[in-house]
Amino acid sequence: MSPHAPADGRPRVVAIADTDSYVKWAAALLGGVGQRWDAALLVLDTPLVVSDAQLASALAGSRLPRDRVERIAYGRLTARLAELRADVVVIGARGPLVRVLARDLSALPHRPVVVTGLPGISIPATRRAVVYRLQSDLFVVHSRRELREFGALSVRTGYAHRYALATLPFARGARVAAGGAVALSPAGGDLVFAAQAKVPAERADRLGIARMLVRAAQADPSRRVVVKLRAATGEHQTHVEQDGYTELLASLGPLPPNLVTSTGPMRDALTTAEGLVTVSSTAAIEAIARGIPVIALDTFGVSPQLINETLADADLLAGEEDVVARRFRHPDPEWLDENYFHHPEADDWTDHVEALLAQRSAARLPPRAGLARRGGGLRDAWERRVALGRGDTSAAGAVAYVVGVPLRTTVRLVNRARRLVAGETQQPGPVGSSSHVRSTSAVRTSTTRTS
Repeated sequence: MSPHAPADGRPRVVAIADTDSYVKWAAALLGGVGQRWDAALLVLDTPLVVSDAQLASALAGSRLPRDRVERIAYGRLTARLAELRADVVVIGARGPLVRVLARDLSALPHRPVVVTGLPGISIPATRRAVVYRLQSDLFVVHSRRELREFGALSVRTGYAHRYALATLPFARGARVAAGGAVALSPAGGDLVFAAQAKVPAERADRLGIARMLVRAAQADPSRRVVVKLRAATGEHQTHVEQDGYTELLASLGPLPPNLVTSTGPMRDALTTAEGLVTVSSTAAIEAIARGIPVIALDTFGVSPQLINETLADADLLAGEEDVVARRFRHPDPEWLDENYFHHPEADDWTDHVEALLAQRSAARLPPRAGLARRGGGLRDAWERRVALGRGDTSAAGAVAYVVGVPLRTTVRLVNRARRLVAGETQQPGPVGSSSHVRSTSAVRTSTTRTS
């Protein structure tokens, strides 16, 4: 990757990403810009960084050339951005790492424009996602509904952001016919299940899905059931997976020969798909874009924790017997325009970036303040150490870690004791009151999506 600015004067846009989902998102986002900008991707070494195989899978179909991608250690990052003369930096990472990197970039002389976003379905909009990204100049979202909900969240909380719309990279070129209906693609024969690390969260629920997939394979031995995994054994994911489907399936004894697992690109799995099954994976949007029908499994209900409210609105919910019988669904046509399948002309994120670049050239790019917190420099060092793990080799990080680990443990114990005391003193409400009415799915899951 050349360290010099493009001779033709195009802005140089550099993405920084580390985990599987964010590398895929960042590469596809920049790859879709074409020749408008000079684009490059730095894969940052963190505890959850992609393997070489995951990197190849993430880049597949992104249109970002492999020679525009390089791995880098955190200690080299600032110098490398200076060598590349980055005009714009797109941070594709989990919230805690975005906060650290955006803070670093804000301290640079003639700092670059800082852009961030989330790699998939981001409904509901959450306060954490917004707070972690306060020092970014632009927050990219992927649907009209997300634009509204994040904007409303900023109004309620006072955490001002500049939001912009971009077609979800995996939904580009969607086969949407006149009138809003999804054009059907030739059907393959595979039932593809898109696994997720944290949805559902409980082992018993995940084991139930594994049994369902075995039943689906046994129901029709002539067609495959493909369990599309996010990582091979030993590889990391954006979220830590406690009960992987490889282990869960192995616990069920001999498996049907037509039940297979795959760690290849999702786009390859969908090439031979008859339909896709998931709880709430963004793979559902990728399938819809290709005219492939979907089942969003309704076994665990609908809740913000399951990240499946927007798929429920699309009329994609169905049960386990529908999966076994392969009764897949296409989305309600009226759902499409508000949810990831707006017309490409509505995308305005590149226009926002160009406007911010003009402000930067005129030395009028306003500073972005992070969330005010107690702890000062020691707090900053602690957050950097937690986000980067072994990638942070600073003395301040080592000191913060030694001080912070026992302090965090103490705070958690105190908070737990307070919750226990509050629970013991709380009087139960009458039967039927709001204190007794809780969603089954909310009780059974305690996960959060990528923030």
